[in-house]
Amino acid sequence: MKDNSLHILAFGAHADDVEIGMAGTIAKYVSKGMRVGICDLTDAELSSNGTVSLRKEEATRASEILGVSMRTSLSFPDRGLYIKDEYIRKIANIIRIYKPKVVFAPYYEDRHPDHGNGARLVEEAVFSAGIKKFQTDFNEPHRVERIYFYMINGFHKPDFTIDITQFIDKKLAALRAYKSQFVLTDDSVQTPLVNGYIETVEARERMFGKLVGTTFAEGFKTKVPILLEHDLIGE
Repeated sequence: MKDNSLHILAFGAHADDVEIGMAGTIAKYVSKGMRVGICDLTDAELSSNGTVSLRKEEATRASEILGVSMRTSLSFPDRGLYIKDEYIRKIANIIRIYKPKVVFAPYYEDRHPDHGNGARLVEEAVFSAGIKKFQTDFNEPHRVERIYFYMINGFHKPDFTIDITQFIDKKLAALRAYKSQFVLTDDSVQTPLVNGYIETVEARERMFGKLVGTTFAEGFKTKVPILLEHDLIGE
């Protein structure tokens, strides 16, 4: 059987969620030779701008920019991300197939309900994927080592940050791949996304960088303490 295993698997409610929260981190770890995948829970069919087919094209382009190893969508209903056994099993199945060491999900405190609900679904699935008797299409259990949460909307105090100074240009390029979402045109519906949203994300990452003494950083939340693998001073 082909080895599909990933080092990192990032889930988003909609295509562009992962890029907003952690595109720089993805680009950084891909540059280190790690295999990173993205799973979009919905096809974002209710988005005010763009279409499903266009959004998929944009997601493909963003994935190419970041160099991810795989990207898939579970096509759950947009604005329908509720705790359902069917959804948990399908997410758990993806986790079992790709065997990630680390999973990322949206931070659950967010103005968009799909982001918080998506996070809870992923948490449920991460737990269930490791239970031997939990049935999915692919029944070999897999235990994820860690689950972390990236930020989409809002500015929260991070539990840890990752320096993305060398990868901010790739992050911005990946976001700009979503022209239907972030570029105001004559056909656009006015939303917060088409009014300087990318610039706001860039400013947030600059602020996170300033907090930790670098130029740009992405911030993350965790429910468990971080284990330092090196001494506090030096390595």
